[in-house]
Amino acid sequence: MRFTLGQIPGRPNNAIKTSVIVIASQILFVLFIDMADCATFDNLPTLYQYYTAGGIKTGLSDNQTYFTLNNKNITLFSGALHYFRVPKVYWRDRLRKYRAAGLNAVETYVPWNLHEYENGVFDFGNGGSDFEDFLDVVQFIELAKEEDLFVILRPGPYICAEWEFGGLPSWLLRYENIKVRTTNKQYIEFVERYFKKLFELLTPLQFRKGGAIIAVQIENEYGNTKYGNKPVETAYLEKLKELLMQNGVVELLYTSDTPTNGFSGTLPGVLATANFQEGATHELTLLKEFQPNKPLMVMEYWTGWFDHWTEKHHTRTAEEFGKVLEEILSFGASVNMYMFHGGTNWGFMNGANIDDDSFDNRGYQPDITSYDYDAPLTESGDYTDKYYKTKDIIAKHNKIKVRQPDMPASTERFAYSSIHIISELSLEDLVEQSKVLSTDKVLPMEMLPINNDSGQSYGYIVYRKNNLNISKNSTLKIEGRICDSVLVLINGQLKSRILKSKEDFEGFGYWKLQNGSLNLGNEEYKNATLELVVENWGRVNFGKLYQFNQHKGLWQGNLLLNDHVLTIDQIIPLEFKKKWNNGLKNWKVPIFESGPKLYKAILNVDEPKDTYVDMREWNKGFIIINGFVLGRYLRLGPQQTAYLPAPLLKKGENELLVFEHFSPSKQIKFSENLIF
Repeated sequence: MRFTLGQIPGRPNNAIKTSVIVIASQILFVLFIDMADCATFDNLPTLYQYYTAGGIKTGLSDNQTYFTLNNKNITLFSGALHYFRVPKVYWRDRLRKYRAAGLNAVETYVPWNLHEYENGVFDFGNGGSDFEDFLDVVQFIELAKEEDLFVILRPGPYICAEWEFGGLPSWLLRYENIKVRTTNKQYIEFVERYFKKLFELLTPLQFRKGGAIIAVQIENEYGNTKYGNKPVETAYLEKLKELLMQNGVVELLYTSDTPTNGFSGTLPGVLATANFQEGATHELTLLKEFQPNKPLMVMEYWTGWFDHWTEKHHTRTAEEFGKVLEEILSFGASVNMYMFHGGTNWGFMNGANIDDDSFDNRGYQPDITSYDYDAPLTESGDYTDKYYKTKDIIAKHNKIKVRQPDMPASTERFAYSSIHIISELSLEDLVEQSKVLSTDKVLPMEMLPINNDSGQSYGYIVYRKNNLNISKNSTLKIEGRICDSVLVLINGQLKSRILKSKEDFEGFGYWKLQNGSLNLGNEEYKNATLELVVENWGRVNFGKLYQFNQHKGLWQGNLLLNDHVLTIDQIIPLEFKKKWNNGLKNWKVPIFESGPKLYKAILNVDEPKDTYVDMREWNKGFIIINGFVLGRYLRLGPQQTAYLPAPLLKKGENELLVFEHFSPSKQIKFSENLIF
């Protein structure tokens, strides 16, 4: 039913007209105010316009108790974003979300192990490695500037970051006398070569040269390498400072550590910054007492936390997070939120901790694939309550009024229909398509003569003994500790236990047990093939300096069969590199037996969308999408789904492979959400 103005029932004509006029006037007034606000907003300068007006004369300065940039006061509101943990296609989206929250800077690490993935072989976005599409650090920094953000650079060479080996390349371990994170001559020579390549690209991107980089970190938490209880090698930090300056770094240099651990990781004349999650007033008071005439900066305010396998997923409320952020800013400090968006430990790139003083892997704690971190932006880039809390708190404390974008829309996600396993490859099938090395020595991954003499960095390594006679109830013993887990097979049949509980990590086959033994059963074998399949679960990224001896595989002692030393015949590296994955053939009809196998399914996609691969029906292994190793899974959790972003999919058929250690499912499911 329609009415004209004069026909609206129950209302006198004049009253209706008066009401309409009043309402219309109010609407016009509001529109006028909004338009005035918009006009004012549009007339605001961008961040770069504000800080470069009149020309660039100087960079970020710590010559007083507050920061200035180009001689103008600045409080840094920064967030960590690791370009190598986010698909390149999504860099701009994430950066714009940072700026929309009121952040004026983005901080990133630089992973040496990805950029120099083989000794002397580099990839900065076009080098042909499996991670090529994640590595154009120049484009990332340029995009940050386009999105009106400054860049805080943390180039390492060690970065921690819950990243494999703290970003150090594993091929360093091939050198017997090398000592990483020290002035060891051999180590420094490799750092010099890497920095030369890196800063040829990054030096022109500094603020004083018209770029985005305003500050550069010297190493990372070096005072924490011995937890602050012993002196560290200050000469190492001095050498890195010298190398940075030799390579043209002119922006502000700084170090970062937790003040309550002491200040042994600092250098005279170099800004010290703080890392912590709680106790802001206490930590910042210590920092202020240490350097009273410098600005205060929290380089890592931990917004959440990371997870190890089998732990409960770490969470922190927005209220707890916001309270500490408010405390930091009210103290007069600048802040970098670590992480503001965590992203993903793609492939085999998760790191690990060691939680005690062990030399030999006893206290090893590998990280999960997701680096969601319970951050203000989720692993898939969604907004959270912490994001809105950040936006409100920064708006309250930011005195500089510059242009700020609207919040971008969230990326659509979709739960694809379940797909069925159509074929499989056994371990023998995989070995037949791999490089087989003849040897009688049990060597760790890093010492294999492959990859231009760079050894094996990631994946699995198979130790094989052929034509072996095994009597009933024989015992296999592995001296030392396994780095990090082993599957034992005889003639392709699994003999070690299926992983079912957290307590199983205390038994044979895992890093916690020293000199572990396995009964091979009451069957007798003639001319049998014995295979030991060892997985690298991720090298340690944080620990004491001596704990960075991170060889993977079997290397701490002998193999013994019934107490007699057992020599091997062959070593087979299973690296699962993209080119090899895509070239696999001789697929067979699946029979779904227990034991390590590679399973194939096809995902048909009309329009690629973000999704999560739901692995709750599987046990332990990893996922490959179109040749690229997506990440690990473990039924024991906490992570149950694996983020699969749309840029890794294509229209049409997508090959999804699952390498399962123990008990496969006959299907692969999907979810819209990350499930812990």
